[in-house]
Amino acid sequence: MELAYYSDYAVRLVNTEEPARNRDSLTSVEAVRALFGGSSQTARRATDADVSRFRSVRGRLRAVFTAADSGDQAHAVDLLNSLLMEFPVSPQISGHDRLDDEGRPRWHMHLAEHPSNATAGYAAIAAMGLAFHLTEYGVDRLGLCQAPPCRNAYLDTSTNRSRRYCSDRCATRANVAAYRARKRLEAERSQKTGRTAEKPQESSARTER
Repeated sequence: MELAYYSDYAVRLVNTEEPARNRDSLTSVEAVRALFGGSSQTARRATDADVSRFRSVRGRLRAVFTAADSGDQAHAVDLLNSLLMEFPVSPQISGHDRLDDEGRPRWHMHLAEHPSNATAGYAAIAAMGLAFHLTEYGVDRLGLCQAPPCRNAYLDTSTNRSRRYCSDRCATRANVAAYRARKRLEAERSQKTGRTAEKPQESSARTER
C-alpha cells in the first residue's frame, strides 16, 4: 500500500464535520470504525473514548488545511509536524497482498498498525499520509472548498493546481451561483442604462414646450 493512499485518511476525518452547517457525523464508535475502511485490527479496538479523541485530532487536521488554504505554508507545516511527533508511524516493507505476473511480491511501503489505541493509529496514518502529499506536491495542494457554506477539505491533484472545490457537486453549485449573479448584474445595468436614456428625452420634451 503506497504512502499516497494514506493522505485520504486526513480528508475523511476532517470532512466528518461541516461547521457552517452545524453538522457532525462523528458521533459514535461505529462512525469511528467506518473511517478506517475495510478490515483493520485498530478499528476493532475503538471505544467510546475514541469519539472525543478523534474529534480533537480532526480539529488539528482541519487547522493544517486552513493554514494551507490561507497561504500560511510555514504554519501548516508546523501544525502537521506537531501531529507527526505526537503520533509516530511504524513503516514496513510489505508485499503479501500484491503479486506481479510471475507471482512474485510487489514490494511497497506499508504503515503498520500496532498503536496504543484507535485514535493514535488513525492519527499516525493520517498525519503521515498528509505529510507525504504535502512534501511530494506542495502545501498549496491542500485546500478547503470555495463553495459556501461548504468548507470540506480536499487534496488538489490537478495538473495545473486549479482545483477549488471538494466535489463536482460543489463546483456545479458554485458555477450556477456565479452565472446567476452575472445575470442579475447585467439586468441591473440594463435597467440603469434605460433610466439614464429616458432622462434626456424628458428634458428635451420640456424644452420644446
